[in-house]
Amino acid sequence: MSVVIEARDVKLSFGRTPALRGATLSVSAGEIVAVMGPSGSGKSTLLHCLAGILVPDSGEIHFAGNRVDTLTEAARSSLRRDRFGFVFQFGQLVPELTAAENVALPLLLSGVRRPRALRRAYAWFERLGLDGLEQRRSGELSGGQAQRVALARGLVAEPQVLFADEPTGALDSLTGEQVMDLLVSAAREQGTTVILVTHEPRIAAYADREVMVRDGRVNAPDRIAS
Repeated sequence: MSVVIEARDVKLSFGRTPALRGATLSVSAGEIVAVMGPSGSGKSTLLHCLAGILVPDSGEIHFAGNRVDTLTEAARSSLRRDRFGFVFQFGQLVPELTAAENVALPLLLSGVRRPRALRRAYAWFERLGLDGLEQRRSGELSGGQAQRVALARGLVAEPQVLFADEPTGALDSLTGEQVMDLLVSAAREQGTTVILVTHEPRIAAYADREVMVRDGRVNAPDRIAS
């Protein structure tokens, strides 16, 4: 399998506090990788560097054979909009929008016309067991429902890479497992690469491969899953 995204000897500090101390990680196309580690280990910082949200002090980030860390902010924003998807711990839905509009948001930002974007968004509601919730706002959804809406928003544009930062951290065990079942099945169907940050072994078990971040370094062997 070909490598789609990687970090090479990435270092990043916040003031005098080092967050990454030479992290290296390669992820293959279609692979699901769980990035684990204790709180403060640098795992979320590594994800943000891979996604082009943060620019490392040194080292390199590559996506599809091209450098990401040397791009302008505008170019990295375009990359995040057009090629990447995101799911965060608390969903981060836009409260003023309906559930359907939240799902359609990445498409609308990419220039897809509203009727087409909403049609594509609506297709996800049956797929994720959300029928009838299209017009509800985030305050009218349970935590599990809101996170499934966030998952649909992350995948609706068929991104090449989905970044999921503690996507089940705010959910109970059963709901978290349901969300992970949906995430994995949808990603497999679309061929989406997933980089999943978690501190929970039961969530990491859904991945093809687990890597451990400690003290800003990826300590587990960096290998392509067979």
